[in-house]
Amino acid sequence: MAVWRIILTLSVSLLPTSGVVGIDASAFDRSHASKHYTKRAEITIQQLKVTLLVDAKVNAILDLHVTTTRKHDSQIAPSLIKRNPECIDILLGDKGYDDQKIRRLARQHEVRPLIKHREFTSLHKAWNARLDADLYG
Repeated sequence: MAVWRIILTLSVSLLPTSGVVGIDASAFDRSHASKHYTKRAEITIQQLKVTLLVDAKVNAILDLHVTTTRKHDSQIAPSLIKRNPECIDILLGDKGYDDQKIRRLARQHEVRPLIKHREFTSLHKAWNARLDADLYG
């Protein structure tokens, strides 16, 4: 991963990033993993989860996190925020990143969190309605 991180850092430095950054994850099925490898390593690989930190204006991947474990989005986001505070002015995220720890960490790094709230109460619905539509989309 260290080599990929260096390549990402160098490629991002070539682009005019905006500071408006989105975070999201996607899972990939690994049902076709090498039988020889999984048997020899005595592991089973069911799924691969990739979390990307992407500049919203130029669509440049700023950082990524890959895992084979079943971690929730809110457990992965803090490490991405801590590694890239200088690249992030505004952090966009869906309801999977609705966690006070993430919001607090973002503010500590002078990042404005623009993360939708899970709607348990009418107050959460009101907060979501007040999100900046131009930035959040």
